[in-house]
Amino acid sequence: MEKTTLLFALAGSLALAACGGADDASIDAEADTVEMPADAALEGVTDAPAEDADANSDQAAVTEEVATEAADAAADVAAAAEAAADATE
Repeated sequence: MEKTTLLFALAGSLALAACGGADDASIDAEADTVEMPADAALEGVTDAPAEDADANSDQAAVTEEVATEAADAAADVAAAAEAAADATE
């Protein structure tokens, strides 16, 4: 068992050594990226953003009663989760 562990450790260290790197340590590291700066992406765009007045029209107004019911339901769920956590200990 110890020989196979030693063999795997040796193979891993040789594999890492084979990866190599830059010969000159003074070269600045640069991240590889496929993203372009936002200015370059928007170069040909001349239109201004349009405002959508109906964007939030399908959302109902939250009343105090609805908010209280939601808070009570959240408290019940939190209590059940705490009880379940206590039961597993």
